[in-house]
Amino acid sequence: MSQPSEATGDVLLQHLQNGVLTLTMNRPESLNSANDALLLALLSAVQSAADQPEVRVVVLTGAGRGFCAGADLGQMGGDASSPTRFSEHLEHTFNPLVRAIRSLSKPFISAVNGVAAGAGASLALAGDLRLWSSAASLVEVFSNIGLIPDAGSSWMLPRLVGTQRAFELMAFAEKVSADEALRLGLCEQVYAAETFTDDVQTYAERLAARPATALALTKQALAYAMSSTLDEALLNEAKLQDAAGASWEHREGVQAFMARRQADFLNRK
Repeated sequence: MSQPSEATGDVLLQHLQNGVLTLTMNRPESLNSANDALLLALLSAVQSAADQPEVRVVVLTGAGRGFCAGADLGQMGGDASSPTRFSEHLEHTFNPLVRAIRSLSKPFISAVNGVAAGAGASLALAGDLRLWSSAASLVEVFSNIGLIPDAGSSWMLPRLVGTQRAFELMAFAEKVSADEALRLGLCEQVYAAETFTDDVQTYAERLAARPATALALTKQALAYAMSSTLDEALLNEAKLQDAAGASWEHREGVQAFMARRQADFLNRK
């Protein structure tokens, strides 16, 4: 199944192909710095994807040379006499978006095509899977302007690289290259810049062909286990396994195994 790209207020492009919904941040002249219009369009698109059965995987990427250069500071205003209320802005824009990404029942891929800076780095880290172009980079730039990491970076980055390395990256605002990101575990794959779009689509379509119910329940299990004891995780796995075992995809998988054929998780029998 393929549908053409469509614009959401021009700042966000959407394209659905073979179960993969690609959301492209479309402010290339500013390296896709995120203004309210873009962030609210993204939030709406992610929330809508949750209820669309034809969408099996969501991919987030950027137009042009950048993935996302972070918040559009020019939009936020504020000065010494009237400082910006960052908390209000975050709770209106980035925070609900990151929550929506992390709670989405479908696989979410951050396809980092270029620089991901500030809150853009948080979006790059937020995916269940992170695919990088060889031209991509990430920088927790906040300390350069006297701010702390936000939009979830303080939660996500140390879980990937450890607290000490995360603090070092944040304190010095060190730029991480694609090769270093792969070594540190900030991404799962690095693809050549010239073939990045096609490689991401191929990867995402492979994921879209996997059993949707099992993947959704796997996401639940992983999220629960991050803040549970081993015994709690074991009990939760057992409960979720009952749900997975009752699905048509489980029946299809077993039948395919017994018949020594490829399982078809796209077409319900």
